[in-house]
Amino acid sequence: MARSTTLNDAALTRVLRTQYEVVSRSQALACGLTDNAMRHRLRPGGPWQVLLPGVYLAVTGTATTDQREMGALLLAGPASALTGDAALRRNGISAASPAVIDVLVPITVRSAGRSFVHVRHTRRMPKMVCVDGEVRYVTAPRAVADAARSLGSLREVRALVASAVQGRHCSVSMLARELEQGPAQGSRLLRAALEEVADGVRSIAEGDFRTLLKRGRLPMPMFNARLYDDAGLVAIVDAWWPEVGVAAEVDSREWHFSPRDWEATMRRHTELTRRGIRVLHFSPGQIRKEPDRVLAAVTSALAAGPSRAPLAIRAVPAAS
Repeated sequence: MARSTTLNDAALTRVLRTQYEVVSRSQALACGLTDNAMRHRLRPGGPWQVLLPGVYLAVTGTATTDQREMGALLLAGPASALTGDAALRRNGISAASPAVIDVLVPITVRSAGRSFVHVRHTRRMPKMVCVDGEVRYVTAPRAVADAARSLGSLREVRALVASAVQGRHCSVSMLARELEQGPAQGSRLLRAALEEVADGVRSIAEGDFRTLLKRGRLPMPMFNARLYDDAGLVAIVDAWWPEVGVAAEVDSREWHFSPRDWEATMRRHTELTRRGIRVLHFSPGQIRKEPDRVLAAVTSALAAGPSRAPLAIRAVPAAS
């Protein structure tokens, strides 16, 4: 093999070890590897392969997600950071390996995407990014906002926001601040999802229920309300109409209850009904497939009011 007499094996090994066996052409040259030596390593059947233009993978086989992300950063340059789905994965919000790696770069940087890399130029580069070894990625709020702008449905954005907030990766206020500071273009679905969360919606099914109620022009309930009486907490219900003493539950795990879960649900139902509260139960499938029937049931319950004069109930809205 053609080999440079000035090759620094230790330096090259260190770069490969810290970058998931991925190296840029400029890094390899800086370690003393000549063009001829690189071509020899990249020959058909050789130990290296081209991952991206000017970026090489120093092992054979299919690149891992970590290697693809590292390669994307090397392609985009030292001022870049992962965003979108790749940053969601790095922040622990999603476990999925994205087919396309989104990389954020300053508007002044001349860099273009190639192959599986999508380069996003921005005038609002984050002042702080997360660092994991040699990998740079944006924080959770920016990752959610950037990923949401590429989604095509409100249900997908609901799921993303719910995963980020419920997993305590970021707060609703952080997402709202990111939304207001970011571009208006492509933000409609994220804005709608955050409005739902502000109303107390905490799941995709609850979001579908809220949308259905709005479509039917029914009064909006308090979502995820904590109901108290003089003895303390009675229950947390998915939807609560305090004026008429009606509660609705969206049983998202209807077909996956263990006997213990089912018993707890029945106890909660009993505690509510014995206080005169009328309780409605709907599955996500009913909300999607039988919307008119669901609307009719809610309309009838609201018109009828509580099953009897309810005890004094105090409701506390879901914390945002």
